[in-house]
Amino acid sequence: MKKLATLAAVMSLTAGAAFAGGYEAPVVEAEPMVVEEAGTTNAGLVVPALLLLGVIAAASSDS
Repeated sequence: MKKLATLAAVMSLTAGAAFAGGYEAPVVEAEPMVVEEAGTTNAGLVVPALLLLGVIAAASSDS
């Protein structure tokens, strides 16, 4: 009976240490998104300008 009581006392002390501090949910920190702005180049004008140059080159080669 003394061994059983000693075992129970040891188990209760170690169980208390195992749960010390309680449960804390993990915190996931999101990294901020970095948006790089384009320089002074306006890509919306480049494609129409190239098309216009192509039409001009095609028209001048026909004459």
